[in-house]
Order: sequence, then C-alpha cells, then structure tokens
Amino acid sequence: MERTPAGFPREAVADRLLTASVRTSYDPLVDLDWSAPPVPGAYWMPPRRSSLYGTSLWEAMTEDQRIELTKHEVAGAASAGLWFETILMQMLIRHYYDADPTSRHAQYALTEVADECRHSIMFGRLIEAMGCPVYRADPVDHLLGRWLKATATGPQMYASILIAEEILDSFQREAMADESVQPLIRMVSRIHVVEEARHVRFARDELARQVEAAGPVALGYARLVIGRAAHSISRRLVNPRAYAAVGIAPAVGLAAARSNPHWQATLRWSAQRIAEHLADLGLIAGPGRVLWRRSGLIAS
Repeated sequence: MERTPAGFPREAVADRLLTASVRTSYDPLVDLDWSAPPVPGAYWMPPRRSSLYGTSLWEAMTEDQRIELTKHEVAGAASAGLWFETILMQMLIRHYYDADPTSRHAQYALTEVADECRHSIMFGRLIEAMGCPVYRADPVDHLLGRWLKATATGPQMYASILIAEEILDSFQREAMADESVQPLIRMVSRIHVVEEARHVRFARDELARQVEAAGPVALGYARLVIGRAAHSISRRLVNPRAYAAVGIAPAVGLAAARSNPHWQATLRWSAQRIAEHLADLGLIAGPGRVLWRRSGLIAS
C-alpha cells in the first residue's frame, strides 16, 4: 500500500476522510434559512478584520456605513472564494482524470469536488442574500486563474489549494464564534470550516508526498508559482470596488488598506499556519519569497 512521507497509508487517509464526509456534510439549500432577514446593527465580520479598521476613513464613517462596508468586504471575499473554488475543482478533476477510479484517494478527490460544488452554491446564495454584486477578479487574475487551473500539478497545485483554504478558514473560524456577527455569516462559516477541515487534511497529506517526489528544478518552479498564487489570493481578499458602497473612491480605499497596520497584521495572522507549514516544506524561498512579501502574508 502506498504510504505518505509521514508513514500513513495514502488509501487509509482517504478512506477516513470518505467516512467523515458521510458522517458530517451539509446541504446549504436545506440547512440554511436564506429567507431570514439580517439582524439590525450586526456586523458581517468582526469589525477589527475590516481592511479599513483603525484608519481615518474608518473613524469618519457612521456605524451604519461601517456595517455596510463589512457586508461588501464579505461579498468580495465570497466572490474570491467562488473564483478559487472553481479553479480548485478543475485541478482536482484533472488529477482524477489520470487516477485509478477504484482507489479511495481518487474517490475522495471526487467527494471534495462535490463539497466544493455545494460551497460555491452557498457563496453564490450568500452574495445574493446580502444584496451585493459579485466582485469578480480583474482581467489579469482571471487570466492567471485560467492558466493555473489548466496547468498546475504537483506541489504548486496542492500548496495553492491550501493557501486559499487556510486563509479563508482563519477568518471563518473567528466569525463563526463571534455572536456580534450576523447569524447567516456564522452558519455559512461553520459549514465551510467543518467541511474544509477534511480538504485541508487531504491537501496537506498529498502535498508532503508531492514535495518528496519532486526534483530540485520542479521545486524551484513550484516555489515561484506558489508565490504568485499567494500574491493573487491575498490581493483578492478585499475588492477595492467594495469601498464605493460607502462613498469611498476605490483607489483611495485600497491605498488606505495597504498602508493600514491593522490590515497588514490581519493578513499575516490569516496566513500564519499555512506560511509556517509551507516554509517547513521548503516552499517559501528564492524569487517566490519576494512575491510572498509583496502579498503581505509574511513579514520578511
């Protein structure tokens, strides 16, 4: 039986994840009350996680404007989640295309695709329920996403998956436990956290195998692609067009966010676990490290 570098049989890991998927999975069309009105005065994310928290722009806003900003920031993050989950599903399907369909590993890959289909529906319904626009990727990131989903394999595939999943997981673990946040956001976050925990285990397990099997040239290329993925994902966490919802010019809001020490600390906080994990695997180095620093996800 094929084993991971940590000594765990690859098939046994996948089999446990398949069992867990049967035991704890959700249908967002059934398990969420999309008709419930929002709670007046409740934020859509903990306010300290807003990109403008602590800035003069934040201080100048009314409480209603601050709440509205967090709503559009969540819509931007959900739009980014939809963008990346579409990429992720296509990468997993390409992986499955060459796999043994009788293996538990391949069957779990399909199970994860099914989970991500439901998550994409959930994020789409969330944006609709909030009454916000879909904040789509800019043309450059859209093109890069098309390239990544069509070409990424090996370490860069699983590392990119983990960067997106674990950063979003940090925000959602905090939001689901914060009773000052809208109930719909807390429940969406809870569903996503529970199901993504399995996806993270699967990707971490497979990433370790891929790194062990890769040669120095492949790892050098992977570090560069992973750095570019980290940069794109961090830049998509807040769409500058969201600032227009509270009367702030997108360019002004974006400049304030990027120079905001609170937001810089939030970015590093959100990526701490995955950045440490990838650094331990030797995947944050060389030119790719420059992109990580520019992303704001690591300090140096």
